[in-house]
Amino acid sequence: MAKLDETRPFIPVGIAVLTVSDTRTPETDRSGDTLAARIADAGHRLVARAIAPDDVGAIRARVEAWTRDEAIDVVITTGGTGFTGRDVTPEALEPIFEKRMDGFSEVFHRISYDKVGTSTIQSRATGGVLNATFVFVLPGSPGACKDAWDGILKAQLDYRHMPCNFVEIMPRLDEHLKRSTG
Repeated sequence: MAKLDETRPFIPVGIAVLTVSDTRTPETDRSGDTLAARIADAGHRLVARAIAPDDVGAIRARVEAWTRDEAIDVVITTGGTGFTGRDVTPEALEPIFEKRMDGFSEVFHRISYDKVGTSTIQSRATGGVLNATFVFVLPGSPGACKDAWDGILKAQLDYRHMPCNFVEIMPRLDEHLKRSTG
């Protein structure tokens, strides 16, 4: 079973949070606040935070820029994962993922099902890797952000989490770019 190896050091990572919404403001962004508080409580660095409209180009541009920033190891988006016409976060990001993380969605839905039952199917939460940066696409509710952080991300972003975690593989996410082509 999973456990913390207290002999390993905690390694803080840099995280950016993007709220996707046409209506939220910094004052009304409860989901972004939820993630920011959990990131700080876990000992990580909130490197950037922004709000983008429900627009494929705006979402993609912000996330791509953050994944090129060496201070940012992880990007978490919240919002735009539903089925309405304005919910376009998966459409913005999944096509540019270098690798998809299908298991993230599966585990998220497993956790969410225990809280909201079959309503979990109304979310298209997803995850992947872009420019050697982990990207997680979460629903826009504070509850969904809590579920994803508390149930998945907090442990996987802790280097002490065993048997494995995201932090220990971060240095190898771009190794395919360093291989000889000859």
